[in-house]
Amino acid sequence: MSEKNMHGGNVAIVGAAETDEIGIVPSKSVIALHAEAARNALRDAGLSPSDVDGIATAGLMPMEVSHYLGITPRWIDGTMVGGCSFLSHVRHAAAAIASGAANVVLITHGESGRSRVGAPAWAINAAAADGQFEAPYGAVAPYSTFTVPALRFLHDRGMGPRDLAEVVVAQRKWASRNSRALRREIVTADEVLSAPVIAYPFTRDMCCVVTDGGGALVLTSAARAADLPSADRAVYLLGSGESAESRLVSQMEDVSSFQSFRRSSKEAFETSGVSHDDVDHLMCYDAFAHLPLYMLEDIGFVGKGESGAFIAEGNTLPSGRLPMNTNGGGLCYTHTGMYGMFAIQEAVRQLRGSAEAQVEDAQLSFVQGVGLFFAASTSLVLSTSRP
Repeated sequence: MSEKNMHGGNVAIVGAAETDEIGIVPSKSVIALHAEAARNALRDAGLSPSDVDGIATAGLMPMEVSHYLGITPRWIDGTMVGGCSFLSHVRHAAAAIASGAANVVLITHGESGRSRVGAPAWAINAAAADGQFEAPYGAVAPYSTFTVPALRFLHDRGMGPRDLAEVVVAQRKWASRNSRALRREIVTADEVLSAPVIAYPFTRDMCCVVTDGGGALVLTSAARAADLPSADRAVYLLGSGESAESRLVSQMEDVSSFQSFRRSSKEAFETSGVSHDDVDHLMCYDAFAHLPLYMLEDIGFVGKGESGAFIAEGNTLPSGRLPMNTNGGGLCYTHTGMYGMFAIQEAVRQLRGSAEAQVEDAQLSFVQGVGLFFAASTSLVLSTSRP
């Protein structure tokens, strides 16, 4: 395969690191979290800011981060499509590296989602489509915007809130093994269901945690990766895909199945040349408990209506055949507002064999992201080796 191909293992993640602290970090601003994660990732890669010629981020503008770090990039990417933006950055960086537009790309993330230090104020844009046609009816926050799709999904499959609760139960079992997870206590489905209702059908534990933190990635060509101190820790991009629908949930083609999940994951499998059976680790963006159910079905790991039983039977647990959200996910580990960076970080840790809750002999990880409220989707296939 040509080295100019962005897939097939020609581009590698050579640096990956989170901020020193994850969770409640009132002492650090948004830009400080970006910078700390960036320096940690560069150190992990064995590189310095002077080696970087490409910058990508979301939330802040790329030049805010590059200037703060003393980097003058020749390639920038400020793609902002919600929580899966950082998965898209990996895909875009791979294309840039393969084409020669950049040699070393630094992708950064930092959010003071809980403490709000240096974070912009949030407001509804009354002139935007969602401000005109959804906000007046109460769809003004994730927990109230996701309710109708989640209820439709459950109804069409003969499923119910207990299936959502089982997602939480499974992920707490992973989080209990992760010392950095915010919610680590083992829970039962009955306990999840009896917690305070935030917006039906979501109880408190079915909603993500709200945290501060960040992470960063360093990407370069596989050829250059081989000469770095981090060569034995390189993780390769085999395939990827992205897609987008409408920013308005009410305009989805089908609220019980997200077509962009289907499209981006299909492209990721096609470009990587692997099958579902080859995947031994799965990261599904889980801002709310219904999302892993959608993803398992829309990506094609299970059939329609089989996702709830698949999780309840233990298939995604440490002893299961498809370990999923092994850091505890956005429901239990961390969720700063945009979670996608942390899903990639955990996939890298698993493939490196350095995760706290390590999957034995993990070699191929599928990472699935979502942007906004069923607006965008990005999928990555990562591997310990090149084909």
